[in-house]
Amino acid sequence: MSSLSLAVRDSSTMLRRNLLHARRYPSLTLNLLLTPVVLLLLFVYVFGDVMSAGIGGGGADRSEYIAYLVPGILMMTIGGTVVGAAVSVSTDMAEGVIARFRTMAIHRGSVIIGHVIGSVLQSVVSVLLVGAVAMAIGFRSTDATALEWLAAFGLMVLVSLALTWIAVGMGMASPNAEAASNNALPLIVLPLISSAFVPVDAMPGWFRPIAEYQPFTPAIETLRGLLLGTEIGHNGWLAVAWCLALTALGYYWSKAQFNRDPR
Repeated sequence: MSSLSLAVRDSSTMLRRNLLHARRYPSLTLNLLLTPVVLLLLFVYVFGDVMSAGIGGGGADRSEYIAYLVPGILMMTIGGTVVGAAVSVSTDMAEGVIARFRTMAIHRGSVIIGHVIGSVLQSVVSVLLVGAVAMAIGFRSTDATALEWLAAFGLMVLVSLALTWIAVGMGMASPNAEAASNNALPLIVLPLISSAFVPVDAMPGWFRPIAEYQPFTPAIETLRGLLLGTEIGHNGWLAVAWCLALTALGYYWSKAQFNRDPR
């Protein structure tokens, strides 16, 4: 069997293992998934009238704010879902599962690849569910072409891949699942201080650089432009650059953690 065939076979086995774990222990996935749904409903029906005051230079109605809000919530969904990967990897490390996998005649990278692909698939399912809730409460993207929808989906997969590699690195560097969950907290907090809820121009001057110079804001603005036809500008290139940089960082970080001596 060739090295590529071995890698594909063992990665598929590890992917199946991780998906079975997610099915048997759904509480973490449900908690991570329900958070963006609750935030979506909260910001639309409770804070919507107040938050929409910063949209369009003089306020927007509820339908306009839903359209503005949903791309940010979708990116927040991805950031929240990949936290599960950090917890899962840390649990495997703490329980010695990965140490045992190191001694087996399997492709070494398959253990991490199984976690990464499983997390990306869960993120896609979570985004589809949150998107369905958004459609149910009034979100529409009538101006987006099929190519723009495809590009939007590709962007969300790319963001999910990048954040999952970072989450895997966090999980492998954490001593236990609780620490992994805490270390991955920035993946949940950063979308809250991005352009997800109000435009950067509507923020206080001292706070704008924090919201502008982070990975979530260009990704959200690019997704918003693809779905709503707003101006993307340089945000598309910035989003792709952030994703590639985070993927490379997370990959080499995870690889270094995996190759070091077991705990």
